[in-house]
Amino acid sequence: GLPLSAVVGRAEIMDAPGDSAIGGTYVGNPVAQAAALAVLDIFEDEGLVESANRIGETIRGRMRAWQQRWDAIGDVRGLGSMLAIELVHDRGTRDPAPELASAVVEAASERGLLLLKSGIYSNCIRVLVPLVISEGELDEALGVWEDALAAALGG
Repeated sequence: GLPLSAVVGRAEIMDAPGDSAIGGTYVGNPVAQAAALAVLDIFEDEGLVESANRIGETIRGRMRAWQQRWDAIGDVRGLGSMLAIELVHDRGTRDPAPELASAVVEAASERGLLLLKSGIYSNCIRVLVPLVISEGELDEALGVWEDALAAALGG
């Protein structure tokens, strides 16, 4: 990998410090900049933004169905193909349920699917799938996740 960063903001904020006030070791690294431009070209040429949105719609749809099935899923959120479910004891109070998230992650692992707990209370399960995943692979992974939810949450 190559180190690269960017700072973006409104002009009046970005212009306030002056030209030399914002910088660092890798400012203007031409190799990193060329690599970043090449990555952006690939995203455009291969339709990866559209893929992220399509994948995200599929995942979100399944997560919403799970939310209807299990009261312990208090929220479904995310952007593109990075989405999460939040596990709670009570939807009204949104009392975090990290032990339920742990149980789901463990049940998924036993079935060959790696999931990531996240959130400040470790009660969310976040997923970010490859943008080139096939529909079959995605369906299989979501099926395993659903089986893990059933094992951990009942039903």
